[in-house]
Amino acid sequence: MQNLDTALTDAKLNIPVSTAISTGILGVSFPPSQGAFSEASSVDMTGIVGFLASKKTPLLVNVYPYFAYANQPKDVRLDYALFTANGTVVVDGALNCANLFDAIVDAMYSALEKAGHPDVNVVVSETGWPSAGDAIGATVENAMTYNNNAVAHVTSSAGTPRRPGNAIETYIFAMFNEDLKPVGVEQNFGLYHPDMTEVYHVNFP
Repeated sequence: MQNLDTALTDAKLNIPVSTAISTGILGVSFPPSQGAFSEASSVDMTGIVGFLASKKTPLLVNVYPYFAYANQPKDVRLDYALFTANGTVVVDGALNCANLFDAIVDAMYSALEKAGHPDVNVVVSETGWPSAGDAIGATVENAMTYNNNAVAHVTSSAGTPRRPGNAIETYIFAMFNEDLKPVGVEQNFGLYHPDMTEVYHVNFP
């Protein structure tokens, strides 16, 4: 990242440099206020977020409530993962969380704060839900519900409980289903089939 930033600067190109990470680098993610980088990742993440803070560049994070739900369906409610819960699901001190997407983003903000860089912003570089794959929760209905609710949420500029009113720049994964990936849910995150027909419709503003 430092070398790329130097090369771009030398070429007089004003292009920000960042990197995308998985939430797997969190050692603690629940409750969100206790979010912290894992011991194994803390040294690298401290260097990365220090660089980003010095450049005023956001950290890109791949946020997948689906996998949290699929891995712990007895502990993670489906409506909490799909943005369809009626009211608060998790009380975290003075903060109330109604959806898992916000909880994951806020856990990352907590980790950034503990790393000494509360000024680094989070951009959600990937989020989505599989529409098939012979796995729990992987249905067209759930995928359509999740992605439509995610779009509505992030475009509302409501922010998260920890960062209210802070618009969440977010990118939906993916444009197309990918038949060359391993059989299962990984093939089925697309909004479109390879022939350009919709798997389901998403209302983008």
